[in-house]
Amino acid sequence: MAEIILVRHGQAQTGATDEASYDSLSPVGKQQAAWLGDWMRATNGHFDRVVTGTLVRQKTTAEAMGFGDNRVEDAGWNEVDYFSLAAALERQHGVPFPTNRDSFVDHLPKVFSAWAEDTLGDVPESYQAYLDRVEGALARLAEGGGRVLAVTSSGVLGGLMTRVLNLNVAAQTRLMLQIQNTSVHRLEIIQGQTYVAEFGTTPHLASNDRANHRTFI
Repeated sequence: MAEIILVRHGQAQTGATDEASYDSLSPVGKQQAAWLGDWMRATNGHFDRVVTGTLVRQKTTAEAMGFGDNRVEDAGWNEVDYFSLAAALERQHGVPFPTNRDSFVDHLPKVFSAWAEDTLGDVPESYQAYLDRVEGALARLAEGGGRVLAVTSSGVLGGLMTRVLNLNVAAQTRLMLQIQNTSVHRLEIIQGQTYVAEFGTTPHLASNDRANHRTFI
């Protein structure tokens, strides 16, 4: 049996227009991660392994949580290159890049639908390759068994849920829009079957004085 605790990284640079400038935590993101680490140690802070993708925001989240020691990296947990997908959608279909949360809510399903329908050319990976990638990352964690912490991103979480729950793209993007920064998701893998035991919880942000640290982008 394997128990996989998945965490979305803390808030990154929300005003960025490219991957390089987005890929670091904001002060809010660092605080979110620190609070989550405190909560985990106060409840059940033992992990047999800690894994992150190779992105700065993922690695920094694990470190701010206090779980950076002996962390290993697996690029399978890296986020979808949304900026490249959005640029392709604008260039090839005339859909402009979102400028705020409301426009992002409208934009995300359009990007993923075009991607899944294979109508976006010149993108870093196909939609099916992305789903295979994240499923492979999960399989590698499951092989060792035990209790594992993996710090990743919303696109990866959405891809995993798509495969585990057999979601269509519309359901996938609705799910992704509800994934908060530093939210916790738990999968149990029993006899080769994957079960969703917990999705999108933020117990470390539950108190009223932390309401302004609940972020989605």
